[in-house]
Amino acid sequence: MKLHTREFAKLTGVSVRTLHYYDEIGLLKPSSVDKQNGYRFYDENALLRMQEILFYRELEFPLKEIRMILSSPDYDKQKALKEQKHLLSLKKDRLERLILALDGAMKGEIVDMKVFDNSEFDKKRDEYAKEAKDKWGNTTAYNECVEKTAGYSANKWNEVNDGMDQIIAEFADCKKKGSTPDSGEAQTLAKKWQDYITDNYYTCTKEILAGLGQMYTLDERFCKNIDRHGEGTAQFMSDAIEAYCK
Repeated sequence: MKLHTREFAKLTGVSVRTLHYYDEIGLLKPSSVDKQNGYRFYDENALLRMQEILFYRELEFPLKEIRMILSSPDYDKQKALKEQKHLLSLKKDRLERLILALDGAMKGEIVDMKVFDNSEFDKKRDEYAKEAKDKWGNTTAYNECVEKTAGYSANKWNEVNDGMDQIIAEFADCKKKGSTPDSGEAQTLAKKWQDYITDNYYTCTKEILAGLGQMYTLDERFCKNIDRHGEGTAQFMSDAIEAYCK
């Protein structure tokens, strides 16, 4: 699947303006950008991420918190879906109570004011947001990333993404040449990757880098994106980072 911005907007039910804004704040980046005409394109991975974003928006999570949750190195998609289902169930139960109360009001009955209480939903949503923030949102790396990228324009984001793609392509070429993950060339690239993250996002320590390296193979979205440069690139990159961090 490869959709233009307007096609993707129509499919997901959001406006083109919203997609541009999500791009600017780093919440949902286009899967690719045509270097000649600047057209943005979105693929299946972008659709899956948009799906997650829309679930959180339905649950009234602020965009900042959604970006924080989805960007967390230890983000567990299956656990997140279970939490979202629980919250939506609470929301559904409340709406059903309100509908019953409306039926009663239409008959002239006095409505139990407790039916308007939404504290259980608010409490669970706040607990979920706090759990995510405690894991990642209060870290120095996250705060530094928010501060450093706050002023990034769409062009700047494209520039940063292009730079990352270039380094990944170098990892792919290194693998194709027959180099091993612990070779000098691969280790140089691991250091280059670490420095690039530090320069453009946050101070990437070896501890953080090691966690990212594991995520590149464990998270299907990252793996597919990296393997666009050649099958097995994600694993090679992960292994090179692991060797570097040791």
